[in-house]
Amino acid sequence: MENRRIAVLLSGRGSNFVAIHEAIERGDLEAEICCVISNRADAVGLERAREFGLDAVCLPSRGMGREEYDRLLGRTLEPFRPALVCLAGFMRIVTPVLLDAYPGRIMNIHPSLLPSFPGLHAQRQALEYGVKISGCTVHLADEGVDSGPILMQRAVEVEDGDTEETLSARILAEEHRLYWRAIALMFDRLASAT
Repeated sequence: MENRRIAVLLSGRGSNFVAIHEAIERGDLEAEICCVISNRADAVGLERAREFGLDAVCLPSRGMGREEYDRLLGRTLEPFRPALVCLAGFMRIVTPVLLDAYPGRIMNIHPSLLPSFPGLHAQRQALEYGVKISGCTVHLADEGVDSGPILMQRAVEVEDGDTEETLSARILAEEHRLYWRAIALMFDRLASAT
């Protein structure tokens, strides 16, 4: 059987990681989460991973340069043999060190319809700009910030009176429905490429 192992990198609550885990448990996504890694010891997502009985690793990034951290991350990921690396609220920009270790196999999810509103506070940016439609995007990571090739998107209507919090909540609900589908798409692409 082909490798369908996923490494999840996160920095916070890990709600997208939980949604991926739930899709696997339901049988909607044929995959295995081989490890969950966070750069923050207080990430709730790490605790959730432990509750699920998954390998949960904290790799603090404080005081390390980006490339140095990505070398450490690569060495940590290697024994888990992931087919895909899924950034799920991982608040670090990955460097060519990690991108070259997993070429075309690092995915990210972002709370806007890229290429609009990359980077931090995408929902606030959307509201300030006055758009009527926002959403979320799953894309392949590259050296830029939220600039890699788009895999899938889902639109979310901006409602009158939306705040950053209300819009964020509706976009997050769509992220939870989108990310695991994009992972399935990537596994299909990888299988057809071999």
